[in-house]
Amino acid sequence: MAQSWSAGHTAPVLCIGAAAGADGFLASGAEGGEVTVWTQEGTPLSQLRLTSQDDVTCTVFSNTSPGLLYVSHGETVSILDPRNLKKPAEELKDVGEDEINSLSVSETGASLALADDSGAVRVVDLQTGKVSRTLRKHTNICASVAFRPQRPQSLVSAGLDMQLMLWNLQKARPVWIYSLQESVEEEERSQQRAGQLFNPPLAHCVSVAACGNVLACAAEDGRVHLARVGAGSRLEQQGAIKAHSQGASQAHFLNFMPHPYWLATGGNDGVVALWDLSEEPVVAGEVKVKAQRRKPKNRKSKPASHEAEEAKRSEEELAEEARSIDPNRTKMPLKLKFVHEEKVNWVCPALLKGQPSLLVADQSTSLSVYSLSGL
Repeated sequence: MAQSWSAGHTAPVLCIGAAAGADGFLASGAEGGEVTVWTQEGTPLSQLRLTSQDDVTCTVFSNTSPGLLYVSHGETVSILDPRNLKKPAEELKDVGEDEINSLSVSETGASLALADDSGAVRVVDLQTGKVSRTLRKHTNICASVAFRPQRPQSLVSAGLDMQLMLWNLQKARPVWIYSLQESVEEEERSQQRAGQLFNPPLAHCVSVAACGNVLACAAEDGRVHLARVGAGSRLEQQGAIKAHSQGASQAHFLNFMPHPYWLATGGNDGVVALWDLSEEPVVAGEVKVKAQRRKPKNRKSKPASHEAEEAKRSEEELAEEARSIDPNRTKMPLKLKFVHEEKVNWVCPALLKGQPSLLVADQSTSLSVYSLSGL
């Protein structure tokens, strides 16, 4: 059963953000310019209606300064103090060329990336409040953007042109472009299903695991498309899981679980799901690379026979780990499934009073909270 957080909005909630830390605030945005900050207990702490009254499309906290809340509405980003919502501390006007759909703050807190309806990705220098880089390659609405953890000069974007792109901020063009449409068509050909009708894989939401190398993209075909970035930033491997019976609107990695490959998704089918992707082929390759890169600890010199025995044991352990991530296995990655019943607008992973949880926004004016305790 989901817990309901109410009395925070009078209009449908569109987005949710969670601040880092055990006692972090949460913020939600709704139609008509409504912004609400919540305590971890689900009590509305403060509320604001932005003067523009444009729909609030994204709310994100700074990783380095939890007292900074970034809110997108129309072509503007308002910077708010979550403890005092009386008025914006600062407004970055017209930083979007069209309505902004998604925001991402770099790990260092120095840059803000935004994706908008024009298809552009723009990067704002938060010290000056000015756009420092405009990245153009999407041929349709850019729906989502995310900085890669541990790589502040690298980000990914996804759009309704069915393209997933990796960018290096030093360059004006993508490092690579992954066509979800071509991927789906190739799969259909390989399974001899040509001629069947499927929803096009319009890309709605992209997320990056804490390792910085594994990407997940929720798409209109109901799949969550996966990609792994290898050495030299090349696109090393791709795949997908069939996550929803209708369009998948949300995909977010959880950064507070035992490993970084837990993923929460939501869809138009009214389902919220939690997945353990650690054994999926795309992710398993990343785990294998990490295992091979492990360096032996410094030890005092030992007899040659003892060193040979340890080397043999180390090889056996590595082989066992490689076997344990065999990409050919078919273990189901779905771990939890919540029948939410309403079309999902947003899914936000959060630690609430130390308990792993998922907050969900739908077509209503309240938030739903699902507990993940016991995993």
